[in-house]
Amino acid sequence: MDAPATAPKVPANERPSSLPPFARLPVSGIAGAAAALLLGLSARFGYFGDELYFLVSGKYHFAWGYADNPWLVPALARLMDAIAPGSVVALRVPALLLTAGGIVLTALIAREMGGGRRAQTVAAAAFATSIQLLSSGHLLATYTVDPFLWTLTCWFVVRWLRTRQDRLLLFAGLATALAMQGKFLIVFFWLALGVGALITGPRELLRRPLLWAGAVITVAATLPTVLWQARNGWPYFDMQAIVAEQVNRFMGGPGLVAPLAIVFAGLPAGAFLVCHGTWQLFRSPRYRFLGWATVLVTVIFIVTVGRYYYISGLYGLLFAASAVRVERSRPARWWRWVPTWPTFAVTAAVTIFVGLPVQPVSMITNANFVASGSYGWPQLVDTVGKAYHELPPSQQSHAVLMGDTYWQASALDFYGRQQGLPAAYGPERGSWYNGEPPADTGPVLYTGSDSAQLSRFFGDVRQVATVSIDTKPDNVNQNIPVWLCEAPRAPWPRLWQQMHRA
Repeated sequence: MDAPATAPKVPANERPSSLPPFARLPVSGIAGAAAALLLGLSARFGYFGDELYFLVSGKYHFAWGYADNPWLVPALARLMDAIAPGSVVALRVPALLLTAGGIVLTALIAREMGGGRRAQTVAAAAFATSIQLLSSGHLLATYTVDPFLWTLTCWFVVRWLRTRQDRLLLFAGLATALAMQGKFLIVFFWLALGVGALITGPRELLRRPLLWAGAVITVAATLPTVLWQARNGWPYFDMQAIVAEQVNRFMGGPGLVAPLAIVFAGLPAGAFLVCHGTWQLFRSPRYRFLGWATVLVTVIFIVTVGRYYYISGLYGLLFAASAVRVERSRPARWWRWVPTWPTFAVTAAVTIFVGLPVQPVSMITNANFVASGSYGWPQLVDTVGKAYHELPPSQQSHAVLMGDTYWQASALDFYGRQQGLPAAYGPERGSWYNGEPPADTGPVLYTGSDSAQLSRFFGDVRQVATVSIDTKPDNVNQNIPVWLCEAPRAPWPRLWQQMHRA
């Protein structure tokens, strides 16, 4: 469909025939180096707690929706485990491929904005050295899939601005539909984009039929997940309250959402470039609506008390906008050193040290969230398994396992099946929806929590074991108690309802 007569003219240097060549060698080199690094580190320590949750959800409890996310990441985990059962390296291959793809897409956005070889290379390097983006490439998680799909959507939108080929808006809708199967966050991007287009144009974007066709596809694709949420009492909204509580407790409150998003874009290069890129979008009449979208998305996540990394899907767009300006005009003297290879080398070193599991086991602390949360799960299950086998045979036949957190419940479910242990359950978040204990459940071997809490549900609570990991004293599984819980204070269906917590 041709653009209306009122549509802004496309500058001659941005027409399809004058598109700069793709900087294939440097961009593919950066993407390949990032992928190789992630592959080399993919076997470090073992499954992360979230990965275990996605794995057991997809492999043993697949559904079109879950309490805290839609179905896409559990389905990916199920697929990779089917290809290579029990391989943590295979499980993480999609994450490294998506990270490498995001690097290439960021360079392509810079190219669509008129950026040549240097701009594309700078944009790609910024993505590759972002603390948030590179570290998320180590794990299969929703916050790995989401930034890639946001970046892909941004590329389609920016390309549409240059070419006015409306099929690109349909492709953006398809990317959005897929993103909605991983997280629901991209809907805020489109709301902000629409407001930005209304404020500054191009308003004809909102009149394109294929844009709305993509919206219809997105709604249809998301309907199974929405129906699952409706049938289960909309637990996703409970998760939003949990996120807000965690942001207030551990991340300094919503006032630090934007500063943390800037810091985790990469230090020092990425942090400068996201700020500069936002400013450049506002300076450009052509891309100003994307500047408004960036600011509005950030405001939305501040007001709703979201996590700082919800904004990371916009990093690629901002890196590209900054890199194109850097190529066209020399930066001011005071920050001229930022878009240079020495600075990117420093940024890469900081990112690798802070965001990836390169430190020896002896240096890991609980402050290193990913490494600590990836260590000791087999030992935890071994401890519970030993306690189970010490039970009399009459108790073993009706015993079940429970983990206090969804990480612990997922570890017991995954590794326990391999050891022939009884079924595992969990009262927290998505684990509670993955199944409930049978009515004739006998003793419960409960991992985590404390006797006071468990005594609300059981008349007899005794500690029978403690998880001890001698090779690494500081991790999330060290000194976790294992309780033998008997004499439930209510029949199991009702007791399970009482135990549930978001």
